[in-house]
Amino acid sequence: MSPEPGGGPEDPLTRLEREYDEEYDRRRLAEEKRNERYLWWYLAYFLFGIHLVAFVMILAIKHAG
Repeated sequence: MSPEPGGGPEDPLTRLEREYDEEYDRRRLAEEKRNERYLWWYLAYFLFGIHLVAFVMILAIKHAG
């Protein structure tokens, strides 16, 4: 006879699967947060580099003539 849903003790495999899924979700969210932080740093460096190049080009044009 198969146990009725919600009627008997919890299946240990189901409990282990749920714990594994929760751990996987925690790790995935932590990695996603870290990747998002890196993305913002890359964006900041990129924008800083563009402004630096623009400043050097303006300086070169002003001193060219």
